[in-house]
Amino acid sequence: MKKVILKSGREKSILRHHPWVFSGAIDHADAQIQPGETIGVVSQDGERLALAAYSPHSQIRARIWTFNPDEKINKDFFRERMEQAVAMRRRFLEGNPSALRLVNSESDRLPGLIVDRYADYLVCQFLSAGVEYFKQEILDQLRLLLDPVGIYERSDTEARQKEGLSANTGLLYGSEPPETITIEQNGIKILVDIRQGHKTGMYLDQRENYKVVRQYAAHTNVLNCFAYTGAFSLAALSGGAAKVTNIESSANALDMLLKNTELNGFPADSITNVQGDAFQLLREFRDRGARFDLVILDPPKFIHSAQQLQRGCRGYKDINLLAMKLLNGNGVLITFSCSGHLPPELFQKIIADAALDAGRNARIVRVLGQPADHPVGLNFPEGSYLKGLVCYLD
Repeated sequence: MKKVILKSGREKSILRHHPWVFSGAIDHADAQIQPGETIGVVSQDGERLALAAYSPHSQIRARIWTFNPDEKINKDFFRERMEQAVAMRRRFLEGNPSALRLVNSESDRLPGLIVDRYADYLVCQFLSAGVEYFKQEILDQLRLLLDPVGIYERSDTEARQKEGLSANTGLLYGSEPPETITIEQNGIKILVDIRQGHKTGMYLDQRENYKVVRQYAAHTNVLNCFAYTGAFSLAALSGGAAKVTNIESSANALDMLLKNTELNGFPADSITNVQGDAFQLLREFRDRGARFDLVILDPPKFIHSAQQLQRGCRGYKDINLLAMKLLNGNGVLITFSCSGHLPPELFQKIIADAALDAGRNARIVRVLGQPADHPVGLNFPEGSYLKGLVCYLD
């Protein structure tokens, strides 16, 4: 087996079972290692530490499959890892959700592999050279383990580019999916477009947080920013909201939001949809004196790299400051960040600074995060990215 030799002292993170080996940690590598090929990771003094998938184009030069250098990386390995991932979800998730994440990449010890289920279909993302190399073996085991009607690929993220891989989308197995798939979350029906929708179709990582919105929504006038296809809006309406205003930049998403509203039997006049830029529209709402009892902020990722941290922080402060100026007394702000580069304590400080500048007294009443089907390996803190705060403003 080919191998990479680490620089002296750079084995420390491996001994702590962190699953990444950066290019700067490698002293030298054997010649002609193919992208995704399984290699041995060896310390400077010759100790065999792990087996990993090699990625010559990425700053993360190797992603570790196993810290047992005698294990075999083959179809049995992938079946066992996926069986463990599915078993964990069966234990920790209530009921049998029709939409959930079944494999969560490094945190399920399958670096670069995302598998989401929407009813009878699986949607996969192969985001690293290693899972691309073993794609057929993985697909075979998914088919045998879960027997889906179809498996669809959505490997169309920028993570593929960093691995030197081109974007891939399309049917990998079984029947072509319908234009939309109807799933149910917390008693709410949602139409999902797995071909063109965000991520693999929708934001599965917010499932538990929809319940929180429902809990605080009774008799409120709600503003849902970055509404997408309206899952938070539907949660608010199911919780008894009097009115929901949605801000969304995509006309297609707003069309789907209308269909979702009709699908669940909510009256058409219970929602108002406004297409446009949330930052601009919030300023317009402020200037005309609009007021709301509950504001939901679930923006897209503002920070894609450490270099973007300062600029992204300004964006988060701006949007939260504007939201606070729209809230009535005794109002609730439910605000999120999905930027992994933003530490939770810094996110809280940004919200505190926004409240100070808005002249509002705000208190955190609840801290939100990822559901059990988006676990975070203790050896992989980078897997924790979703941060949410429920703030009460009097």
